[in-house]
Parts: sequence; structure tokens; C-alpha cells
Amino acid sequence: MQDDSLDQMFAALADRTRRDIVARLAEGDATLTELAEGYPFSVQAVAKHIAVLERAGVVTRTRDAQRRPIHLEAEVLAGMTTWIELYRARAEDRFRRLDAVLDSMDDDAATDITASSTSPKEQRP
Repeated sequence: MQDDSLDQMFAALADRTRRDIVARLAEGDATLTELAEGYPFSVQAVAKHIAVLERAGVVTRTRDAQRRPIHLEAEVLAGMTTWIELYRARAEDRFRRLDAVLDSMDDDAATDITASSTSPKEQRP
């Protein structure tokens, strides 16, 4: 996946309304009018949000007789998920290594404490 397309997709999904539109389209295709019914702003405002999602490749519009349903392109979201998963896995690996280092430091500290508490006390002359 190219950086430019990822930038567009993440920018498109940065807006709460567009994320909500994507969530609604995950349930099934809908027309612009159907999508606009759920928002307190105009159909034209929703159309602008749809245009941003369309330019990013997240949604497409098709023609079904007189209807123009908007369709969520799930494979695009899968590509984003793959990109996110790659870096999530790398971060988890770093955290596992850090946990191992911290655990070994705790073990060393516990050994030092145990050793100092079990050593005989120095006798005073």
C-alpha cells in the first residue's frame, strides 16, 4: 500500500462523522439520502463527507436503476488493518523484550536483598 493512499485513508477516517458513515455502511449499502437521515446537517454536508471517503477509496458509488448506493470497500480497510498490525506486532515485541529486562532486574534485586539479609552480621570487638 502506498504512503499517499494511506495518508488519504487515515485523513478521511480522522473525522468522527466519516467514521460513523463507515460504521453505518459496514451494515450494508445505503444511498446518500438514507445516510443523511441520521445527521443533523444537510444532505450536501453529508455528500462532502462521502466525497472525501470516495477520494480516499474507502467507499464507492454504484448505480442500481434510479438508486445510487454507496458501498464500503472493505478490502481497503483490510489494507489499513494490515499496516496497523505490522507496527502493533513490532511494538508488542519491544514491550516483551522490555518486560524480560525488567523481570531480570527484579530477579537480580531480589537476589541481592536475600543475600544481604542472610549474611552473618559483623561482630563488634
